[in-house]
Order: sequence, then C-alpha cells, then structure tokens
Amino acid sequence: MSGAEDAVAQGQERTAPDAVPTRIAQVVMLHHAGDREEARNRYLGLWAEVGEQGDPLHRCTLAHYLADTQDDPADELAWDLRALSAAEELTAGHPADHEGALAARSLYPSLHLNLAADYDRLGRPEAARLHLWRARRAAESLGDDRYAAGVRAEIGRLERSLGEGGSSPDGPWGPPRQRP
Repeated sequence: MSGAEDAVAQGQERTAPDAVPTRIAQVVMLHHAGDREEARNRYLGLWAEVGEQGDPLHRCTLAHYLADTQDDPADELAWDLRALSAAEELTAGHPADHEGALAARSLYPSLHLNLAADYDRLGRPEAARLHLWRARRAAESLGDDRYAAGVRAEIGRLERSLGEGGSSPDGPWGPPRQRP
C-alpha cells in the first residue's frame, strides 16, 4: 500500500462509526499495560476527532477513561463530569431499549462512583456522599456479573473509607441531609 493509500485507509478508520469503540479498547489495553501518558495522549486525540458534539456514547466512554489518566484530581473530576453529562444526554429522551441508552445506564454506577472518589480526594465529603449514594442506587439495576460485583465492591470500599458503612444510626444510608 502506498503512503497515500495508507493515509486514506487510516482516515476511513478514524471516521468509521464502528472504529471508535475499537480504537478506545486499544487505548484501554495500552493504559492497562502501564503506559498512562501515551494512553492519555491517544484518548485526547480521539476526543479531538469525536468532538464536543460527537456521539454521546463515544464521548461518555472516552471521558470516563480519560479521567483515569489524569494526574490532577481536579482534572479527573472535570473528565468524570463530562462522562456523566454525555451519559445523561444519551439517556434523555431515548427509549429504555435503545442500545446506547442501555449502555450509558449500565455505566451510571461507575460514573457516580468515580465522581464520589474524585470529590473525596478533593476534600468535598458531602458531594462524595451524594454521588456514592447515587452509585449505590444505580448499582441496584445491575445483574450479577463480574462488572457488577466489582462496582459493588468498590462502592463498599468507598463507603468504609468515608465512614458510612452502608447505613447510619437513623436507618439505611442515604444522601447527605441538606442543612437549613
């Protein structure tokens, strides 16, 4: 293949709708192999291609993974908020059986769990507790697979870290009470 043909093939791969999830998965493997900086750079490249107005599921997935590559907790929070915003955009107005909406809903426990951890690291315990409560509620709809077990285990760890233990003296653990 000539250089021009190769460039055209790469351009087609970048714009093919089914290529984005595959490319995200490739970067996930790179990140899990330990190359955090290169993964961050590749995720950012994909983010630039998808764009702020691109497919909400792609934006949600990219932002969700991009958050994990950040060095600064405030940057991690910003990416996790982008992921949640894209998920909410995807689920708003879509029927419950819409494939993208189902995928986004299955991410809600993890999205809220990540936000709870971000807020905890940033010293914002009330916001952390609120998102932890939302993560626990969203996790109720998960099945009994490895993903669900992992998310529930992480929710339990963060509850213990925040001193919540899943309940309070006043009954089941819930969102933080609003102060008058």
